[in-house]
Amino acid sequence: MLDVEVKNSHNEKTGTLTLDAQIFGTPVLPALLHEVVQMQRASMRQGTASTKTKGFVRGGGKKPWRQKGTGRARAGSSRSPIWKGGGTVFGPTPRSYAYSIPKKKARKALYSALSSKVAEDSLVVLDEWNFSEVKTRAMVSLLKRLSLSGRVLIAVSQKEEDLVRMSRNIPNVKLVEVRHLDVYSLLLNETLLITQRDLARLVETWGKS
Repeated sequence: MLDVEVKNSHNEKTGTLTLDAQIFGTPVLPALLHEVVQMQRASMRQGTASTKTKGFVRGGGKKPWRQKGTGRARAGSSRSPIWKGGGTVFGPTPRSYAYSIPKKKARKALYSALSSKVAEDSLVVLDEWNFSEVKTRAMVSLLKRLSLSGRVLIAVSQKEEDLVRMSRNIPNVKLVEVRHLDVYSLLLNETLLITQRDLARLVETWGKS
C-alpha cells in the first residue's frame, strides 16, 4: 500500500490518501530517466547557430591575381575558406535538435519520476488551496509553513489566474498543469506540491485505460 499524508495549509495532517501503485509505485529507472531528460534538453535548444560559406561572405568577387606567372598559388577568390575573412566550411547552420521517443517509454519514465518523489518523501498533498488574499506573500507564507525551501513544482488541473499571480514572482517555484507534467521538471524540482483534487486529475490523465 502506498499511503501519503494529506495536510492542510497549516501543515497539519488531515487524513491519509492511498496512491495509485501503477503510477507512484513503479521502479525508479535512472538510465531511462537520463535518456528522457537528454531528449527534453535537446528539444529545448534554440539551434540558431549560423555561419556563412564563401558564397555568402561579403566581397571576393574579383580574382585576386592572374592564374599563372606570379609564382604564387592560384586563387579564385579572397573569400576562400583558407584566407583570413573567408567563408566557413561545414559550419553550423540553423537546425532543430528535437527528437522523440516512443510514447510508452516516455510514460514509463514519467511514472518512474513520480515514484521517485514518493520514495524520497518529496510529494506533498494538500487538502485544498486556502488563501485569505491573492498575494505573493500568501503563497510564500504557505510554502514556509510547509517547510518547503528548495525548488517546488506545483501541479494543478488548470492554471487559475489567482494561483498564477501568486506564484509567478517566487524564485524556484514553477506552476504546471498535470497534463503538461514532464520528467525534467519533476527531477529538477525537489518537491511536488499538489492538492487531492489535482492528484485525482493526474491519475485520470496519466493512468493507463
